[in-house]
Amino acid sequence: MASFRAVSLPRTLYRSFTTSTSRPLAKITIVGRLAAEPELIPTSTGQDMVRYAVGTNYGPRENRQTSWWRVASFQKEGEGREKLLAIAKGTLVYVEGEASMRKFETKDGRADSALSIVQQKLEVLRRPDFQNQENEQQYDGQREE
Repeated sequence: MASFRAVSLPRTLYRSFTTSTSRPLAKITIVGRLAAEPELIPTSTGQDMVRYAVGTNYGPRENRQTSWWRVASFQKEGEGREKLLAIAKGTLVYVEGEASMRKFETKDGRADSALSIVQQKLEVLRRPDFQNQENEQQYDGQREE
């Protein structure tokens, strides 16, 4: 039977996967539709923030439920932020971000918490087709008569 001996490697031979300090990280990925057009909000630090909400559906069609996710983006002024602000309500989007729990006190003094999502990546998957929606509404209206 062979015996094995533990070998101690010099510290310089350990492989380093990151150069940043370690910190807890929670990532979230959301695919859903924008609840409304994104809005530009000034913060108390003077930095502008783009805030928007994304709705996701789950469950069978007859008993479908919706979850709403509030997302913040801290993109600097420029073309990227202008494109984000121009996305229409109902657009299907893919959002990746950092998630963290935030604790706060409500107006009535109750302790509460909320999930905060800071956008890192956003992709537009499908824009709403307003023309088809109007045709469907007209068709539904004609069927009811």
